[in-house]
Amino acid sequence: MVPTGFHIVFSRILELSTDKGDLVLDSFLGSGTTAAVAHKMGRRYIGIEMGEHAYTHCKVRLDKVIAGLDMGGITKAVDWQGGGGYHFYELAPTLINRDDFDEPVINRSYDSDMLAAAVALHEGFRYQPDSNLFWKQSVGNENSYLFVTTRHLDSVYLDSIRSTMEEDEFLIIACRSFDYGIDRAYNNIIIKKIPQMLFDRCEFGRDHYNLNIVHPPAYEDSGNEVGYDE
Repeated sequence: MVPTGFHIVFSRILELSTDKGDLVLDSFLGSGTTAAVAHKMGRRYIGIEMGEHAYTHCKVRLDKVIAGLDMGGITKAVDWQGGGGYHFYELAPTLINRDDFDEPVINRSYDSDMLAAAVALHEGFRYQPDSNLFWKQSVGNENSYLFVTTRHLDSVYLDSIRSTMEEDEFLIIACRSFDYGIDRAYNNIIIKKIPQMLFDRCEFGRDHYNLNIVHPPAYEDSGNEVGYDE
């Protein structure tokens, strides 16, 4: 454990430079010290860590803080009793890959919901499927919508969608492929192929396009103290 003086200095820095509810960022979270101190002091926080270390140290540490079982650091100084919570995220895999012919293709690990949510994020829409009209999958500004589908789009399918639209509604359809010419059929419908519409926004093979809330594996407490840096 790092001497208590370290916690006094660190908590003093947060006290002088932040107020309760402010956001603290630690892009190299280590064993979770920054998050633990910020949590106990009523600050919001974002911590970033790579690999299993995030599960075996950071998560274990924060779980103990929330349960009121983390007795180190500033616990006694602030009379920390536990409480609160946090979201644990993992970076999702790259959305677009290249095939053997160097063409952009959708990553096979994405199911239809993940794909629709990821495309909506990139295009500035909010993924919010409508319970009545399937094509109102994601919502933009005013009466604009985004519909993502992995099917081939033909004129019959397009006409069926248009027949349910209001005159003041605007729709972008992102699909796997479409019949020649139907992308010019209606003034208030834009049709795009999914890989091409994301081509300029993606760096292929990078895992930093979308965030998934995940349920981390539970690690049983062996009874030994984790080697925190505090």
